[in-house]
Amino acid sequence: MIERAQQHAGLIEFGDVPFEAGLRVFLRACTEEADLSLFGKFATRWDIRRLLSNLLRMHYEEQRAPEILEERIARPIFITGLPRSGTTFLHQLLTMDESNQVPRVWQLIHPYRVLGRLAQKDNRKRRVDRHLRFFRILAPEFRRVHPIDADSPQECSEISAHIFASLRFDTTYCIPSYRRWLDGTGHLNAFRFHKRFLQHLQHQTGSTGRWVLKCPDHVFALAEIRAVYPDARFVFVHRDPLRVLASVTRLTEILRRPFTRHLDRAKLGPQECARWSRAADLMLHTADQEPFAEPIYHICYRDLVRDPVGAIERLYDHFGLAPVPELATRISSTIAANPGGGYRASRYRLEDYAIDPGAIRKRFIHYAERFGVLPETEPMMTRNPPLSIMRSDRVNVGTT
Repeated sequence: MIERAQQHAGLIEFGDVPFEAGLRVFLRACTEEADLSLFGKFATRWDIRRLLSNLLRMHYEEQRAPEILEERIARPIFITGLPRSGTTFLHQLLTMDESNQVPRVWQLIHPYRVLGRLAQKDNRKRRVDRHLRFFRILAPEFRRVHPIDADSPQECSEISAHIFASLRFDTTYCIPSYRRWLDGTGHLNAFRFHKRFLQHLQHQTGSTGRWVLKCPDHVFALAEIRAVYPDARFVFVHRDPLRVLASVTRLTEILRRPFTRHLDRAKLGPQECARWSRAADLMLHTADQEPFAEPIYHICYRDLVRDPVGAIERLYDHFGLAPVPELATRISSTIAANPGGGYRASRYRLEDYAIDPGAIRKRFIHYAERFGVLPETEPMMTRNPPLSIMRSDRVNVGTT
């Protein structure tokens, strides 16, 4: 795989990026555990070649312009929380302030234009949109539960995937040995590389705006993020755990199906429950310790979707930030123009995933009490967030 990437990129040197250990563990897990489909084998090879080619290109650019690694990433905001809790929606809202910068899908898939074709028109967005359209053919439900295009803000797990130290692989594949390896290894190298990647993006755009970064998986790497970004700010988004687990299990199923020949729903549900109950414990511990340079901003999903403008205003006030004057109008106009947010209902039964609502309520009782999370009573479906209930007028329902 390394040789193929070198041939594809026309480059040889990777520099000091630590990726080989993770790649070997990942490949072994794919061979022994993932039960890859024909498409899964093809897509995995393509993905690995792309990631390695990006690493080669980044080292090449650093040799040409050493000042890339002098770019300052100051006081970034990290959004995290349980998945399907409105973190994507919040991330999108914050893109409406031009003083914020976010990593876009197309930038993380192709951070640089093809070497040797720089004089030609930049077609990276079009290429990525083509890839996404193809994947939606293979997984038609994906668009319903996670609408995304080339210019959408993207999660940080796509950055750390470049050195094969990312929980993104654990979502797309059933590879428990890889997850155990990553849990044991930790995420320090991943976030050192994460900062390096942002420096590359920032150097290309020339922007010095604050970075707003989002990923539920950040919950598992809070200490490492603090070590790399000591001035980082954190936002925790909270939602009814039963709704979270039902939705994320359904999404994981949709993402995995094209890549594997066999998927066991009854095993998937308990695996997701175990993973995210640990995340809830980590959030509880972190909230009690408050180990960061600034206090964590906590927000409940219900407050976010009922009063998005107010939620953003309170977030800015919490961190002492000044929003652009037009931000509230932009948010209200965007929601009014697209009240569904691209999400559509996808009904399913919890018993298909061996999820016991009573057991989940009991397991997450301390989390729900600590952060003021109330049960949601709407019919169970993967609609996140339910933007159709939003209004452009202000409804102040309070925050946690």
